Amino acid sequence: MGERIYEKWNVLDEFMQAVFVKYGVPKEDAAICADILLESDRRGIESHGCNRFKPIYIDRIKDGILNPVTNIEILKETETTAVLDGHNGMGMVVGKKAMEMAIDKAKKHGLGMTAVRNSTHYGIAGYYATMCTKENMIGVTGTNARPSIAPTFGVENMLGTNPLTFGIPTDEEFPFVLDCATSISQRGKIEYFARMGMDTPEGMVIGRDGQALTDSPQILKDLTSAKAALAPLGGIGDSLAGYKGYGYATVVEILSAALQDGSFLKDLGGLDENGNKIPYPLGHFFLAINTEAFLGAEAFKKTAGAILRALRASEKAPGQEQIFTAGEKEHLVWLERKEKGVPLNEAVQKEFKKLRDELGLTDIHFAFE
Repeated sequence: MGERIYEKWNVLDEFMQAVFVKYGVPKEDAAICADILLESDRRGIESHGCNRFKPIYIDRIKDGILNPVTNIEILKETETTAVLDGHNGMGMVVGKKAMEMAIDKAKKHGLGMTAVRNSTHYGIAGYYATMCTKENMIGVTGTNARPSIAPTFGVENMLGTNPLTFGIPTDEEFPFVLDCATSISQRGKIEYFARMGMDTPEGMVIGRDGQALTDSPQILKDLTSAKAALAPLGGIGDSLAGYKGYGYATVVEILSAALQDGSFLKDLGGLDENGNKIPYPLGHFFLAINTEAFLGAEAFKKTAGAILRALRASEKAPGQEQIFTAGEKEHLVWLERKEKGVPLNEAVQKEFKKLRDELGLTDIHFAFE
């Protein structure tokens, strides 16, 4: 697995921005993309942070299936809604623009919602939800993704990991942020297991024969070739209520495709009929709810905070020291990493040094050299 070394935030920000620019991403857009990737690491969600910089973004630009220049087209707009087309540009750039539009509409009318089609991977969904919490708004977002989840009682990968994400402002130091996939695990987590040389825990992935799979590198191949599928949140079958995760994944799929007349299910596989790589034309949705439009932001945040404090103060299970609420662990990670920086495993260290040297970025010096 190799030693994990902490790198400074500003060094990684400068590095990723510089690499994005070298591959044709405009400087302003490169700053957005780097910030969203680092936000994932700030929260300790390493499956969507620097680990994905090269394989998900740089490699796709090199393969010609991700447009480095993002041309956003507004297809339809009303006072409270909008539909955007990202034309297979940088999903993070499209996502930020779409949520900014939703927030602007909510400031004027109490609610704002936008839907996006023909986008690409937009990074950590929680980033967009917390754009809202900073404005005393409730933020909701979701995205479909390449087929990974098998429906309950099925073995074929049909639905994406399809996160349904909520950000809620509170009177505490941090907002309530629920950002999780509608599968037991997301593909990014298995990518992380593979990078770290770890097996995937049994029960997360099902093969076409109905048996659980644990070999992480092989699972990634089998997910791409449709020989394996992720189990929905709750698990395989209905004994542990896997149908609930299946249902929520379907909700996200519909809202990520039907509002914007976008692609869905198997059309998001990333391969054409001959097995050639093609863009993943993903869809997203963004909802901003202005708490001031109800009984005021301060009253809302006070009640939301009181609910969370009551939950954390409730009786703990034997042997447990603390009850957490969503967003709290991520806040604690940021407090711990704020000065230490971003932990990078050996595989990512090698990727970054190779990219830097290939692109001649001689002014960038890493801590792990």
